[in-house]
Amino acid sequence: MLQDTQTIRYYQRITDAFVELWNRGYRTEEMRMYLDGYLAALRHSNVIEPYLIHRLEEEASRYLYDASNFLKTEPQPDYY
Repeated sequence: MLQDTQTIRYYQRITDAFVELWNRGYRTEEMRMYLDGYLAALRHSNVIEPYLIHRLEEEASRYLYDASNFLKTEPQPDYY
């Protein structure tokens, strides 16, 4: 579980990008390459500690490989 606020912001950016890429037609392999590049940039820039980058990678990978995150839901009709 992520607790550092800056790391959480990066996680939100990554997961939002995953959903956007999915909606554009990209699939898991391409999104994994995106994640690898994003993490490499974080490592290179030294903006957060390496152990936080590792945790971020674990959480983002878990999100990426959970198919329920990419299901489209139909809006529920309002019967009232």
